[in-house]
Amino acid sequence: MPQFLLLCRDKPDSVDLRMATREAHLAYIAKADGNVLLAGPMLDDNGRPVGSLLIIDAEDRNAANAFAEADPYAKASLFEDVEVRPYKLVTGKLLAKEV
Repeated sequence: MPQFLLLCRDKPDSVDLRMATREAHLAYIAKADGNVLLAGPMLDDNGRPVGSLLIIDAEDRNAANAFAEADPYAKASLFEDVEVRPYKLVTGKLLAKEV
């Protein structure tokens, strides 16, 4: 299955909206089952979230776009912009820790 990188940049000063929507976002990611290979927030220099980065398996770009649009963060208008790009995982170690 093809992989896609989702680079989602938050609107300025939107940490409160992100935190208010976080539980629904995490539930959405968990429900995606094995399609989410990697997901986490992008941080500013002070450790505050300023966006999200995800790598997902999807049937095609349309499916990847639909996945991005259905994210509760996107539905809450958290993101200033979302970039969906084809991606190919070649090597690396995916580590997960409790959120």
